[in-house]
Parts: sequence; C-alpha cells; structure tokens
Amino acid sequence: MTILKFPSFSPSTKENCPSDGTSSPKTHTVPGGNGHAFEVKKGTSFRIIDLHGRQIVDMMAWVLPYPSSLEHLSMAYTRYHLNGTAPPAVGDTLVTNKSEPIFKLTHDDCHTHDMTFMACNPAFYAEKGVPDHRSCAENIAEAMRPWGMSSYLQAASVDPFNIFQNTPDMTLKDLGCSRAGDFVEFEVLKDAVVGVSSCPYDVDDFGGGKATDIAVVTGLKP
Repeated sequence: MTILKFPSFSPSTKENCPSDGTSSPKTHTVPGGNGHAFEVKKGTSFRIIDLHGRQIVDMMAWVLPYPSSLEHLSMAYTRYHLNGTAPPAVGDTLVTNKSEPIFKLTHDDCHTHDMTFMACNPAFYAEKGVPDHRSCAENIAEAMRPWGMSSYLQAASVDPFNIFQNTPDMTLKDLGCSRAGDFVEFEVLKDAVVGVSSCPYDVDDFGGGKATDIAVVTGLKP
C-alpha cells in the first residue's frame, strides 16, 4: 500500500499561502472538517487531493483584489456555459459572475462533482439538531479572514463547486465515488483567492460518516 505524505497544515494567512508562480510547488494539508484559503496566479495551476477517499470538498473563489473586486466563481454562470448541471469535463472552464473564465479543469480522476448544492451553514445544522456543528460556509469564512471576510454569510452567498460530491439531479447519495489519492487540477486564468472546505457533513453516513484530510498543492506549472 502506498502511503501519501504531505506537510502539516498551518492556518490560512496571506504570508503562508501565496502562489507567486516563482517558487517550487507548495502543499498544504487541510484537516478533515476544516477550511483553507490561498492565492493563485494566472498562468499557474493548483491541485486538490482527496487523501483518504469519499471526501467532498467545497470550493469557492474570488477574483483579486478581494474584497474590492465583486467578481467571483459562479456555478449559475458555469452551468449556463456548460449547458446543464453535468460536471465539467477535462478542458472545460469554470466561469465567474462576469461570465469570464477563471479556472480550466486540466485533470480529473473522479469525474463526479456537483454544481447545484449550497454550502452547508450553521442554520442547516441547527435544523438537523446539531447547532454547534462545523460548516463549509464557516470554514471558508474563517480561512478568508486575512483577506477581509468577516461573516460566514459572505461565503454562504456564493454557491460552491462541490468537488467529489455524488449528487446527480439534486439527490443526496451517501456513497462517495472518489478514492484515496484522487485529485482534480485547475489552470488559473485569473488572479484569485480560493477558499476550500473539507466538508464536515457527517449526517446519515454521508461521505463515509467522517470528515477526512485533503491536500492542496499550489504553484504548479500548467
């Protein structure tokens, strides 16, 4: 069995999460159920890895400079450009609310992702009787604090690209299809700050019933 080893995780800051395209690739391990944010530069690539399998990753992105730029990754505009809710294929682009490409999908081991569900949030879990549960909206908002995000509602207003999420036609399937080591890779088409969350949703055995670590690799060459 191959054991994947990655550097330990450190909290998101503008200083320790750059992607300037001039240094060697950097890897960040994100603990299960937590979030991370990082800047990426046009002309570089980044990778999101499911380290243990069956782990959903919510991904949001905002065009720099944030927060003065109001442009962000948009699932509604992406669905329109892709003519439906089917996940993008390798070579397809994700677009912003300005209807411009922000990321190009260049590698995909799983081919199963979601562009319809919102990020889980505190109210979502309160309705399920677990009011103190971590959520993707809070995870990303916490990670985005160094860039000026002050409330989870700012993250909740942006629908995420739900990587490795097996929910065709808005149906929740408890069996995830990503395997340990599966990854997606994106070429960056606009300077941006990206927020990701190792989704903490563990109700009804969804995603295996336990949030697990993911890894983010930045500074790759396309």
